This record gives sequence, C-alpha cells and structure tokens, in this order.
Amino acid sequence: MSFGKRLGGHNQKVDVLAWRVESEQIPISLKWQQTSGTAEQKVPFEILTLADAVHKSRGRFNKAYLVLGGSGWTLREFYVSGQIREYLKDCKVVEIVSLETFVAHGQPI
Repeated sequence: MSFGKRLGGHNQKVDVLAWRVESEQIPISLKWQQTSGTAEQKVPFEILTLADAVHKSRGRFNKAYLVLGGSGWTLREFYVSGQIREYLKDCKVVEIVSLETFVAHGQPI
C-alpha cells in the first residue's frame, strides 16, 4: 500500500495498513530474511522512514510496526531488543518485533 513520500522523495509503501479504530491507522512493514543477506542492512532506513511517516501524518498514525520474520537474521535480537534505538533519533514510534511476537499478540496493540 502506498501513501505519501518517504525519505528521498520516493513513494512510501507498507505491506499492511491496519485499522485499530476508525480514526487510527497503523502502518505495518514486513521484512523476511531466510538466509543472511542485505535485508538486515535495510532495517535502519525502514525504521527511519516509518518514523518519518508517523511524525508527518498529523495524527493519522500514532505508531508503526516493523515485523521481522525468517531465520536468517543475525541482528534480529539487536533490532527487536531496542538496542538500535541508541543510534536513531525520534524513532520510538516504531515498534520492532519478531513475527512470532506479532502473531502472538493477534493484532497490533
């Protein structure tokens, strides 16, 4: 789903736009890494663009989710534990979770 512009001017896309209530939408980006590769290196930029979308949404979004699935992540714990936040500014509105945690919640909370 495309909405607005992302950092760098290209279209901002997410995999799912969930509705919590009529007035609150939650963008959800899904990243799959089966074997080690470059998807891990793209995660920080995805966090930045999701945070930017939330901040520019004028209340349409209160937060966003980045869901990491697959067994190929070597930095997954670094991301989902929140350690990445030490290096990124104003990104607390992005919840980074494993696919298992996301499914266990049943829906964004």
